[in-house]
Amino acid sequence: MDYLKKADPEISDLVLKEKKRQQETLMMIPSENYASLAVMEALGSCLTNKYAEGYPAKRYYQGQEFIDQIERLTIARAKRAFMVPFANVQALSGAAANFAVYTAVLKPGDKVLSLKMDCGGHLTHGSPASVVSKIYQVVNYGVDDNARIDYQKLAKLAEKEKPKLMIAGYSAYPFLVDWQKFAEISRQSGALLMADIAHLAGLIVSGNYPSPVNFVDIVTTTTHKTLRGPRGAIIMVTQKGLAKDEKLADKINRSVFPGIQGGPHINAIAAIGVALAETEGEGFADYGRTVINNARVLSKEMTNHGLKLVGGGTESHLMLLDLVELGITGNLVAEALEKAGIVVNKNLIPNDPATPFYPSGIRLGTPAVTSRGMGEPEMKQVAGWISLIVSQLRKAKIGLGFNHDDEKIFRNRQEIIREVESIKKISYRVVDICWKFPVKKEY
Repeated sequence: MDYLKKADPEISDLVLKEKKRQQETLMMIPSENYASLAVMEALGSCLTNKYAEGYPAKRYYQGQEFIDQIERLTIARAKRAFMVPFANVQALSGAAANFAVYTAVLKPGDKVLSLKMDCGGHLTHGSPASVVSKIYQVVNYGVDDNARIDYQKLAKLAEKEKPKLMIAGYSAYPFLVDWQKFAEISRQSGALLMADIAHLAGLIVSGNYPSPVNFVDIVTTTTHKTLRGPRGAIIMVTQKGLAKDEKLADKINRSVFPGIQGGPHINAIAAIGVALAETEGEGFADYGRTVINNARVLSKEMTNHGLKLVGGGTESHLMLLDLVELGITGNLVAEALEKAGIVVNKNLIPNDPATPFYPSGIRLGTPAVTSRGMGEPEMKQVAGWISLIVSQLRKAKIGLGFNHDDEKIFRNRQEIIREVESIKKISYRVVDICWKFPVKKEY
């Protein structure tokens, strides 16, 4: 970064520090991954300079010859990867993609049926904190005592509420989604069915997770999680969706532009195209398979160490650690693990007795560590480290006399963390394992 260093040494220094942090820690937040240098080169290319309002052959600016070719190529790769007849690659993020679908198929006041946030749903699916809930009527379904979707209850709820749109696909649901049952329920209730596969896209493309394409009307996804691309999104319409409404693709295009966005980020679209091309390589199927296997090994080992997982484990790339019985919060565990170089995120769990900012769970997953080449032995090591730190945190908390409901636990997390003797030792071992499995430059 010679030019950046010369032009802005402060930003350059911070970028390099962040690069070092990513190299020397275990990235275990399941919505994060490592993009290849090819993806990042496209993202940081001269395409940043070009304005391209509109769609290929229908732009509002001149100079679009190669821009149109880039967008068409990325669309073609998306359609081929997901086996759909239509794809829009202009949405700037997953939130924008989902909102574009809502404005395309809903009117203000229409009813949306989506999973509760504490059961694994996403903010953009109609959380009370989101603008979505202020525009549309949002009704939530939940999970059963085993943390699985109860499809019988869901069917009854859908029949009662008659939503215009049903949403399947989540940000913190560790288990397989039965797309066929969703299709049956949406058909009986008369709802359009949207699958948000932001977390699952790479697993689906690699053939390691069931695809919703034959069962739903619309599919949205981000491109930076298991797909290993840049931060962006894709909206797709399936053959089923077009059969239901032949104008659905046009409605979505108009909703993205000029409905909620102006000029697309062509540099991001090109980088999405690169990431999609990388999924066609021989190793991507193995990558998806290893992500899931690593998650299963990690969850099994944590359970063997006495930790409690929501639903008892995982069938995908992520898992949720339930801390309720231990009397400690997700904040405390996440901060302690970060000190040891293991980066996870605090998260709500089903029927969480705590609040979203001080939740009772931890969400972690294996996409990024798998991208570095780690496998079962490393997952077993990580499970042991997490278990040890959690155990010592609990002992330190009890020793310092804090009750679960005592607000001092939030003000004095660092005091508790300082009592955990294993953190420093584990942090050295994490650095060692990170340099043994460096961040890859290409896939």
